[in-house]
Amino acid sequence: MQPPVLILPGVGNSGSEHWQTRWEINHPAFRRVQQREWDKPVCDEWIEQLEIAVSESGPRTILVAHSLGCLLVAHWAQRTRRSIRGALLVAAPDPGLASFPRGAVGFSPVPRVSLPFPSTVVASPDDPYGSPAYARRCAAAWGSRFVEVAPCGHINASSGLGDWEEGFELLRRLIDG
Repeated sequence: MQPPVLILPGVGNSGSEHWQTRWEINHPAFRRVQQREWDKPVCDEWIEQLEIAVSESGPRTILVAHSLGCLLVAHWAQRTRRSIRGALLVAAPDPGLASFPRGAVGFSPVPRVSLPFPSTVVASPDDPYGSPAYARRCAAAWGSRFVEVAPCGHINASSGLGDWEEGFELLRRLIDG
């Protein structure tokens, strides 16, 4: 039996061509964590919604985060008492860059403590929102496995990845332990 999978999009809520949405369509058991505000996110509000979703899905939960969703996971992990099975953290944005969403509130500074669950950080060498060096530092601080994929921008719908099989294989490895 597959563990529950929660999808955590970043700003804008990952549109119809985003790999997160495609995974959700292809795997009806995957569930997106809904947020009140997708374009001007407030970290505390996003944490609250994630906490509710994890409480409903249980300790076998796997989180699949993209972009700002990665920073959400790091902040949530510092505050929660709940356990999960693991997290796939894709394209973490660097709050120190000019490209970081100006409307995002409370996501910086990014926690630099080990996550209490297995995790994989994935980065692309040409991501305009976060360099591989930044992602590597996050992975080291969070105790995560680091994977650098071939150049594909922000690893989003604009990257033209379709169902992003390489990412799904990373998720499978996380599930299998």
